[in-house]
Amino acid sequence: MKSGTCRIHVVVAVAVGIFLSGFTGSAVAASPEEQRKEIREMRSETLNKLYKVHLSAKGEIQKAAGYAVFSNVGINLVLLSAAGGSGVAHNNGTGKDTYMRMISGGFGFGLGVKDFRGIFVFSTENALNQFVDSGWAAEAQVDAAAKSGDKGGAVAGAIAVAPGVYLYQLTETGLALQATIQGTKYYKDDELNSK
Repeated sequence: MKSGTCRIHVVVAVAVGIFLSGFTGSAVAASPEEQRKEIREMRSETLNKLYKVHLSAKGEIQKAAGYAVFSNVGINLVLLSAAGGSGVAHNNGTGKDTYMRMISGGFGFGLGVKDFRGIFVFSTENALNQFVDSGWAAEAQVDAAAKSGDKGGAVAGAIAVAPGVYLYQLTETGLALQATIQGTKYYKDDELNSK
């Protein structure tokens, strides 16, 4: 019985690995400039969608030190979950874009694919620089409800995920009321940042 269960876990792990390789290797045939263009287009589309479902988000992002927008596709296969994606961090003070990747994995029961966008808002230059320069790993479970109106925190409608860092998460149906980013690592994409 144990060897059958072990084989299932190996098959699922291989399937998740193949699935994620499509994200970490993103558009192998596309040139770095084409990939950067696609990410910038995704950023514009995502921000426009956010501004439609949460009117005050535009002002919050404009007055912030910076922001980062990620496209993320996740998959749940029986007991394993995995996600991967790409994005760009923008420094509002300097106008500089830094292209980034994200990857996550964990355990949890379920089947299906989840496509969502994440918009991080950095209220301080230090929080932005730490995210961009050192990468960031969400080790703790962040499964908090978004605040509505002026009842909750510095950025209404977003979830506080670290000091000075807030997250809006969009799904196909609009603004997500909860966000789970446990086990997610964000890091610079060396290939897309080299000219």
